[in-house]
Amino acid sequence: MKHSEFSNRKELPHTRNTTAMGSFFSHPTGMEVVKKNQEYISEMNKIKMERWIQMHFQMKERETAMQISRARELFYWLASFYVVSTVGLMGRFRTTKRPGTLAPIVPLSFVVAYYADLAYGTKIHRIQAEAEMIMHNEPELLEWPSGLPTVSEIDSARLDIDDKIRLHPHQL
Repeated sequence: MKHSEFSNRKELPHTRNTTAMGSFFSHPTGMEVVKKNQEYISEMNKIKMERWIQMHFQMKERETAMQISRARELFYWLASFYVVSTVGLMGRFRTTKRPGTLAPIVPLSFVVAYYADLAYGTKIHRIQAEAEMIMHNEPELLEWPSGLPTVSEIDSARLDIDDKIRLHPHQL
């Protein structure tokens, strides 16, 4: 590189070496590099964990939205069945004059009311409040049988599956 090309090149402020070339102080020490690497890795792990938490939160939101929409769809079907059944039972009652003919309306009313509350009412909020109460006051109900799985248990199960596949590939 010619001298004129070298002098025209702009150095970035953070890359410029302010000490003499080859000087002991011109390069960071090993501990400084390790510390910066640890800080970088720590920051990347923090970002990775935040992304993981956000991803699972969004997945849970979508699952909940699907459950609510499923409840609403079921409510539409149940309400339609309820209206048709009630009209039919009332017509049957007019011809027979027997009060027992109207008996199925009572349990059907409870089922339709339950799903109406679940789909459009405050049942979701009451369920969430109850879940929070259980988490705060009855945490023993949330324990898994045999506790949390350990890494060795997970690896052992994974290796068992790999062995089964390797030994018996025709049984997939």
